[in-house]
Amino acid sequence: MTFVLVHGSWTDASFWSKTVAELKRKGHAAYAPEYAGHGSLYKPDVTHEQIVQSVVDYITSKNLKDIVLVGHSFGGSVIQKVAERIPDRIHRLVFFDAFVPLDGQSVADQFPAELQDAFAQLIQASGNNTIPMPYPLFRDGFVNTASDGLAKQIYQSAKPEPAAPLLEKLDLKKFYALNLPKSYLYFTSDTAAPQGDKYGFNPAQSGHLGQFRLITGNGDHMTTAYAQPAYLANKLYEAARD
Repeated sequence: MTFVLVHGSWTDASFWSKTVAELKRKGHAAYAPEYAGHGSLYKPDVTHEQIVQSVVDYITSKNLKDIVLVGHSFGGSVIQKVAERIPDRIHRLVFFDAFVPLDGQSVADQFPAELQDAFAQLIQASGNNTIPMPYPLFRDGFVNTASDGLAKQIYQSAKPEPAAPLLEKLDLKKFYALNLPKSYLYFTSDTAAPQGDKYGFNPAQSGHLGQFRLITGNGDHMTTAYAQPAYLANKLYEAARD
């Protein structure tokens, strides 16, 4: 298989480094593009469209075809828009604890009002339209199963997230008209989105996909990619297989 792995917010493409190595060890091709405004391309005023375009350009420049396109967290909204642009290159979409906005919604719309208000306060205080992630929120929401040392190590790479892509209302009519196979990979200890039917990753976000394959696993939002990459690679294969 050929995997293209799209990371989420408050991280960069290095999030996938160990998983890419495991997928390659198993004989697959695996790519983890850095997208606009993140990692070495960090830019607070990046747009959602620029992020999507950078992923599309990466896939087409390498002439990748028949791909399993994986989106983690915010990356779910990215692969939705990428799929609109290059559906003929995609074999299956895999949403890994990912946000799946409905047409006309933003990623931020997937959070309860109190969390949206907290983000608004962080944006206002930032001075550059970013959302710096306070460590206590990161610890409890993103790396809640990690050791204290690993949690702090992962947090060191969490640059303030450009806010505009999270707040943008997305036109997703074309995505919801596509007939592409979809899977949702849900880790049951992931608390980055509030647990429960209304806001949680599963069933709230996964349920937006209509027909899909559900794969579940043990882990949280970020820790597994660092601590158990072989396990994550196996779960991605389960989600991607025919």
